[in-house]
Parts: sequence; structure tokens; C-alpha cells
Amino acid sequence: MSKTWEHYHHAARHHERAAYHYNEAMKSAKAEENEKAAHHAYLAHGHNQQANHHDIEAAKLHAEHHESMATSAGEKGAKGNAAP
Repeated sequence: MSKTWEHYHHAARHHERAAYHYNEAMKSAKAEENEKAAHHAYLAHGHNQQANHHDIEAAKLHAEHHESMATSAGEKGAKGNAAP
């Protein structure tokens, strides 16, 4: 698996975990279990931060990949247009 897709995969897992903990926090808040709700909210926030990190890293790698493809395509075009 490429590094880009690895980051997307990790981001997706962290988004899922964040959603789970947000839902648990809401259930606990409705049941007036404030400490439990705060704990789940804290965990959800952490997973959300990790997901954002992986999203950013994947986007950087994706952009670098396309930039290198554009550069290599430009170099091939320049070589083909050069006078002998």
C-alpha cells in the first residue's frame, strides 16, 4: 500500500473512532453522566486530531506525487522539442 493510501486508511479509522466516542459522549450526557461524557469527548477530540493529521499528510503526498508527474512530463516535452 502506498504511503498516501496508508494515511487515508489511518485517517478513516480515526474518523470512525471519533464518531463512536462523540456518540458515546452524547449518550452519557443525556444520562447526566458528566465525567463519562467528558472522557468520551476527550477521546473523540484526540481521534479527530489524529485523523486531521493523516488527512494532511495524505494530501501532501498526493500533491507531491502529482507535482513530480507534471515535472517529469514537462521534462519529456522539453526534450522532444529541443533542436538537434
